[in-house]
Amino acid sequence: MKLFANIDGASRGNPGPGASAAVLRDQSGTHVRECGIFLGNCTNNIAEYSALSLALELALSAGADELEVCSDSELLVKQYNGQYKIKNPDLAALMPGIRALAAKFKGVTLRHVPREQNAAPDAMANITLDIATHCAPRRTGAEQLKLF
Repeated sequence: MKLFANIDGASRGNPGPGASAAVLRDQSGTHVRECGIFLGNCTNNIAEYSALSLALELALSAGADELEVCSDSELLVKQYNGQYKIKNPDLAALMPGIRALAAKFKGVTLRHVPREQNAAPDAMANITLDIATHCAPRRTGAEQLKLF
């Protein structure tokens, strides 16, 4: 079974509190699984790498044997696809685990998408950060009035 994932990582402060998120869909576009995880202090690139790992783990647990992943991190996509060398030792340490997870599939593809096409995991990563750092989700205008 082939699944599709959108992933995102976020870090407030870079480095600072970080979170990763993944949203999985089937071929009809129906949400299969979604998850956001708090990572503690990390860089945005660590959060992006962790989001890919999260998507792979979620897809395996859902029974997928193929996975197509979309990320707005050009660095992650190009490093995973071998177009860029991984010079940062912290990122280099994460790639073997990602490759080991990917090897459990018949096929994994990772492609870059513009940020606008990655809104769901971006929102999930930010909500995860809001909850983990004990902040109320950001609200503006009419949304604030609904609280009272």
